Amino acid sequence: MGKRRSQSQSQLLSTLTKKQKKHLRDFGEEHPFYDRVSRKEAKPQICQLSESSDSSDSESESEGEPEQVSGYHKLLATLKNVSEEEEEDEEEEEEEDSIVDDAEMNDEGGGSDVSVEEEMAAESTESPENVPLSADPEGKEDGEGPPGTSQASPEEFTDAKHESLFSLETNFLEEESGDNSSLKASQDPFLQHVNKELKEKEIQAVATNPKTTHELKWPILGQLVFSSKFQKLETFKPPKGIDLKSLHLQKPLESAWTKTNSQFLSGPQKSSSPFTPLQKELFLIMNSYRDLFYPESTALKNGEEIRHVYCLHVINHVLKANAQVLGNNSRRRSQKFGVGDDDDFRDQGLTRPKVLIVVPFREAALRVVQLFISLLEGDSKKKIIVSNKKRFQGEYGSDPEERPPNLKRPEDYEAVFVGNIDDHFRIGVAILQRSIRLYAPFYSSDILIASPLGLRTIIGGEGEKKRDFDFLSSIELLIIDQADIYLMQNWEHVLHLMNHMNLLPLDSHGVDFSRVRMWSLNNWSKYYRQTLLFGALQDAQINSVFNKYCVNMQGQVAVRNVPMTGSISHVLVQLPHVFQRMEAENLASVIDARFNFFVNKILPQYRDAVMSHTLVYIPSYFDFVRLRNYFKKEELNFTHICEYTQKSGVSRARHFFLQGEKQFLLFTERFHFYKRYTIKGIRNLIFYELPTYPHFYSEICNMLRATNRGEEATWTCTVLYSKYDAQRLAAVVGVERAAQMLQSKKNVHLFITGEK
Repeated sequence: MGKRRSQSQSQLLSTLTKKQKKHLRDFGEEHPFYDRVSRKEAKPQICQLSESSDSSDSESESEGEPEQVSGYHKLLATLKNVSEEEEEDEEEEEEEDSIVDDAEMNDEGGGSDVSVEEEMAAESTESPENVPLSADPEGKEDGEGPPGTSQASPEEFTDAKHESLFSLETNFLEEESGDNSSLKASQDPFLQHVNKELKEKEIQAVATNPKTTHELKWPILGQLVFSSKFQKLETFKPPKGIDLKSLHLQKPLESAWTKTNSQFLSGPQKSSSPFTPLQKELFLIMNSYRDLFYPESTALKNGEEIRHVYCLHVINHVLKANAQVLGNNSRRRSQKFGVGDDDDFRDQGLTRPKVLIVVPFREAALRVVQLFISLLEGDSKKKIIVSNKKRFQGEYGSDPEERPPNLKRPEDYEAVFVGNIDDHFRIGVAILQRSIRLYAPFYSSDILIASPLGLRTIIGGEGEKKRDFDFLSSIELLIIDQADIYLMQNWEHVLHLMNHMNLLPLDSHGVDFSRVRMWSLNNWSKYYRQTLLFGALQDAQINSVFNKYCVNMQGQVAVRNVPMTGSISHVLVQLPHVFQRMEAENLASVIDARFNFFVNKILPQYRDAVMSHTLVYIPSYFDFVRLRNYFKKEELNFTHICEYTQKSGVSRARHFFLQGEKQFLLFTERFHFYKRYTIKGIRNLIFYELPTYPHFYSEICNMLRATNRGEEATWTCTVLYSKYDAQRLAAVVGVERAAQMLQSKKNVHLFITGEK
C-alpha cells in the first residue's frame, strides 16, 4: 500500500511546474489556483455557502520616523574612524518571488448557453497567468496574503565580484571618455541645482510660508499649476524649437537618444526634433529639477513614451554626478597631500544611491534597464559591459508561452499585465562611464529599481530587528511610475516609503565626510530631491502624496486638466442612472455617512424579491467587509466575490447569482482590476462608491448586455456620491455636469440610450 502511494505521489510531482513545486515545498500543499477541475459536465452541487471569509483587521502602519536629534553629531563622530572602516557587504533578504500562477476565465459574450461551471472547467486546462495581488488591506504579514501574492525567498543575490571596478572612490575620470565642459558650464541645470545653498532662515520659513501658485497653459500638457513654498516662484513656457546642446546632455546621450527614441518619431518630426511634443515639454520640466505630477500616463497610450524620457533624465543625472566625483578624484590625486578639506570637493551624499525608480512589476524594471543599456551604447559599435545580464533577463523576463492563447481581456488590461508581473523585487544598478553593474549591493549602487512591496520588506517596521533604510538618505531623484496601480496593490507601502525618504542614516557606511555636500549633512536633502510622479488618473491619495512629500526648493508642477466628457458616454446599454447624493459633515465622516445612507435609504428599496440580481460594486475592501458583516447579521440572501475568494468560491458565487438563488452579489473593485470577469445575470446595479478608474463604470454597466434579452425595462443603476467625490464624479459624468450636480443637492436622474 505504501509503495503504491509513493508511486502515485511521484507521478503527481512529475506533472507539477517549478512554481508549483516551490509552493508545495514552502507551504506543504498545492496552491488552490491549481485545483484540478474535471472536463465532465456535472451538475453543480448546491450547498450552503460559508460566509466566514477573510477577517477585516485594519492595517495600521503609523510608523514613526527614527530620532534625528543626535544624527548629525553621530555622523561627525565617525569622521575620525572613516579611514579605518572597511566597506561592509550588504546582506538583504531574497526577493526572488514565487508568484503563483492564476488560471484565468474566458468570458463569453451575452447570450451564451455555456454554464459557469463548464466555463470554469474549460479554463482550468489553460496555461495559468500571473496576476499577483500584493496589496493586503487586512494587514497580513508577507506570505499570508491572498492567492497570487509574491513570496520572498531566504537569500538575495548581489554582485560582489565587480566592487572595485565600479567603485567611485578608486576610479578616475578618463580623458577619452569626453570632456567635462557641461559640468563647468554655468547654465547647466544639474550644477545650478546641487550647488545652490539654502539658508537656515529659508528652511525655517517653509513650515509657515503659504504655498504660492501660478497657472499656465502649455500646448501639449495643457493646464499646469506651478507652486512653491519658497519665496521665489519662477515659471516658464516651452520654446518652439529645442536644441540638444542647450539641454546639457552628457556626450554619449546626444547621439544615443535620437536612435533610442526613433520609434516614437515619424516623418518630418524625426529630422526637426529628437523629442515628441509630449516628451519635449516633460523633459523641459524634468531638466529644470522641479517636482512633476503627470496624471495622464497610461500603459496603453503614452506610458512607454514617457518611460523613455524619464530614463534619459536619470542617466543624464547619474553620469553628471559620477563624472563630478571622478573628476574631483583626479584633481585630488594631482594636487599635493593635505588639500582634501577644500569645499570644492564636496560632491556626494551620505550614501551612494542617488536615484530611486518605483515600478509595479518586473516587466517595467526590465524595460527600464534595457533603456539604460540602449542610451549608454548609442551609435557606438562597441557593446558596453553589462554584468549579470543573463541572470537579469532570466529573472525579470517572461515566457510568452505561459499566457493562454485564447484569453480575451480589454486592451488596457493587456497593456498593464504584460510580461513578468511579479510585484516583489528590488535591484541595484551601478553605472560607471560606459559600464553597467546589475545586482549591485544597494550601498554600491547609483540607481535602485524596486516595487513598493520590495522596498517595504527591507525598510521594515518599528520594532523589527532586521530593517534598513539608510540607502534612501541621499536620493536626489525619485520616480514613481504607474502610481494608480499601487492603489490596487497596497497604498500603505507607498506612504511607508515616503516617510523614510531622506532621513539621516544610522550608520556611516564608509563615507568620506570631507566629500559630502553641506546640505546633505544638514539633513536638507528632501529640499533638493526631485520627485517625478506618473499615473493614469487624478486621485485624492496620489494628490496628497505630491502635496505633502514634495518640497523641492525649485518648486512643483502639476498637470490639472479636467475631463470634458465622462466615461458614462461609453455605456452601450439603455440604462437609467440615478445619482443619489449623500451629505457628510467632513471628509473623516464620509465612510460612516455612506454606510448609514446605504443601509437606511438604498438597501430597503432592494430588499423585495422583485429586485433580485442586484450587484453592489464596492471600491474599498474595508467597506466590503463592513457590508458583508451587515448582510450576514441581517440574514440577507447574498453571496460575495473579492480578491481573496478562491476560484471555486468565485464559480459558485457566479452560478448562484446567475440562477437567482442569491439576491445580492457584493463585488470588489480590486477583483475586477485583476480579473475582469464578466458577471452575467445583472439586472440592478448599485455603485456603493464611484470607481477609482473611470472606465470601470462603463465596463460594469455594459455587463448587463450579458443578461437575457427582453429585461431591459427592469434594469436600474444607482450611484452614491458626496461633495468629496468631485474628481471621480467629473471623470464619470464630465466636468460641467459634475459641477451642476455638486451645486444642486437634489438627486440626478440620467438616461443613457446606448449606441446601436
